[in-house]
Amino acid sequence: MKAARSHKIPVLVICGPTGSGKSALAIELAQLLPLEIISADSRQVYRFMDIGTAKASKAEQVQVPHHMIDLIDPDQEFSVAAFVDLARPLINQIFERGKLPCVVGGTGLYIKALLGGLAAELPTADPLLRHRLYQREEELGSGTLHLQLQQLDPQSAAVIHPNNLIRTVRALEVCLLTGQMFSAIKAQHNFVESPYRVLTLAPVYPRQTLYQRIDMRTCDMLKAGLVAEVKLLAARYGRDLKALQTLGYREVLRYLEAECDAEQLCAEIQLRTRQYAKKQLTWFRKDPDIIWVDSTCNSDKVMKYIDHLISH
Repeated sequence: MKAARSHKIPVLVICGPTGSGKSALAIELAQLLPLEIISADSRQVYRFMDIGTAKASKAEQVQVPHHMIDLIDPDQEFSVAAFVDLARPLINQIFERGKLPCVVGGTGLYIKALLGGLAAELPTADPLLRHRLYQREEELGSGTLHLQLQQLDPQSAAVIHPNNLIRTVRALEVCLLTGQMFSAIKAQHNFVESPYRVLTLAPVYPRQTLYQRIDMRTCDMLKAGLVAEVKLLAARYGRDLKALQTLGYREVLRYLEAECDAEQLCAEIQLRTRQYAKKQLTWFRKDPDIIWVDSTCNSDKVMKYIDHLISH
């Protein structure tokens, strides 16, 4: 694959809500184009979380190279900055191999940070500093870190809710590691030109069809052994594992604690997943650069868009 005339690396992005067929479209395109897939899913980075995250099967991973999956154990920390730090070099390597980098996933923040240039300028997590910050909050009481952030970076403190400890810690971490205000770094790099020429496609279904697909996939996950997957994770890492407090996994935990029966479990996951898909749609529809397409590459439009990305 040759560099674009603009000297920017071409990147194909396939995004959209859960259950919309993003991975299927990417794998289908891989039969027609030399591409490699970079997962932009905040949970697929974790090992042993396969069924509940709809991770590509081993056969699919053999069929098409997949990256950014099975990177760390579920009890390890991962962040947007870490994602960008790992994914950006991958884009370069895939392009140098003569392949098209294809970013696939529904975690909009990961995609935005990766392609927009902001998060790459931020320091990665410092586990020791982060531990000390959480410890300080625990010892001195709720709101301690937010008060510290107000002193170091009033602008960030104004937009981060005092109860949002994760974002508060991240903002403080950046301030302390760089000696600069988190808000100032973001403002400085918001307008950095992206090194990529991006085509962003999103498979689209009528809302009711999407919900039906979600309902069917939930049933398939449960048949495939989602409950057993959660049991193994809980036994190995404990039921308080943060990754188990996410969609699908937390509902199974409730089921295992006898708070609902199997039928209620399925209905609860279906409902929560439909609600999550609705939020994802709201996020992605705010992006005017996304082209909403049919869910297969049979559409002439899909291939025309990609041909234009590669050749210009």
